[in-house]
Amino acid sequence: MREVMRWKHAALLALVVLAAGCSSNSKKELPPAELTDFKEEVVLQKQWDRSIGDGQGKTYNMLTPAVEGNTIYAADVNGIVMSLDRMNGDVQWKKDLELPVSGAVGVGYGLLMLGTLQGDVIALDASTGEEKWRARVNSEVLAPPANNGDVVVVQTQDDHLIGLDASTGNQRWIYDSTPGVLTLRGTGAPLVTNHLAIAGLSTGKVVALDTQNGVPVWESRVAVPQGRSELERIVDIDGGLLLSGGTLYVASYQGRMAALELESGRVLWQRDASSYAGVAQGFGNVYISMASGTVEGVDERSTTVLWSNDALARRQLSAPEVFSSYVAVGDFEGYLHLLSQVDGRFVGRTRIDSDGLRARPLVVGDMIYVFGNSGKLEALTIR
Repeated sequence: MREVMRWKHAALLALVVLAAGCSSNSKKELPPAELTDFKEEVVLQKQWDRSIGDGQGKTYNMLTPAVEGNTIYAADVNGIVMSLDRMNGDVQWKKDLELPVSGAVGVGYGLLMLGTLQGDVIALDASTGEEKWRARVNSEVLAPPANNGDVVVVQTQDDHLIGLDASTGNQRWIYDSTPGVLTLRGTGAPLVTNHLAIAGLSTGKVVALDTQNGVPVWESRVAVPQGRSELERIVDIDGGLLLSGGTLYVASYQGRMAALELESGRVLWQRDASSYAGVAQGFGNVYISMASGTVEGVDERSTTVLWSNDALARRQLSAPEVFSSYVAVGDFEGYLHLLSQVDGRFVGRTRIDSDGLRARPLVVGDMIYVFGNSGKLEALTIR
């Protein structure tokens, strides 16, 4: 087990090196691309901001806030959890779990759910912050648990999926999967429907389980490990899954992006891609933040690349998010960039947090929420 963990920490270092732009045949790392001036067409205006403890902390955490109704929830690495009015940022409740939170936050059906480095899963009452239950799983939880009102599904760092009773936290089932020899640090959050629990694995596969018993319903391979070294064979699905209608969109590192049929896992289309951040969908297109720092817009019907913007090369981009007529993406210096959905040109930019933006932006209506690495949570609109 210790050997596996050493491999995983080495993979985290590899991610940093690769994101900085080191190629396989180059002895010198290329620096992150310098930002260039452009004609600003859109102005982002801050509506409010709040500090959420120490934010992501010093390790490579991906603590993403969650929105339900008029409330936004966020947690920091040390266990501070806050419920805020999403319209004005007013604090509704605050709780200190005094635990190293690593998977945060999932919300739904009256529960706010978090995971920890020690393998704790904690469920709080979403309206009051009162602890409802906690459960222990077999490994660290690096992504928010998901809930369909009956079952809470947790994905651990070692590619196990666990179904917990949503009322009590008692374990109902567990799905075992052998992770890749070398993986990136992180997992995408599972998705849960009324009858399916879907997750992307470090082996480049997507699996769908029956939520009642954890039995596999289908399995689909998105990426095939290739290369001579274990580093070259990393194909993690870490950017999470995106469900739109009956279609599931997914991207892997050093593999492919693909569209899958939700009920069967059948591959509708796929194309080569490498991403550890994830995808967004809108206007009939799929948008992807590549590991190289390139942002692409792909027609979801023909899989044709409509545009590609490489001006953010090696800037360690967050997952993209569709905001109005634009694509929003954050970078390691804390800039939030807006790109046109039509042709990918820059239309707006603002700096949120000098410590960087790693978490995916959240969009609800005409407001975008951005959680900086230092713990600054900011809500913005387009002026």
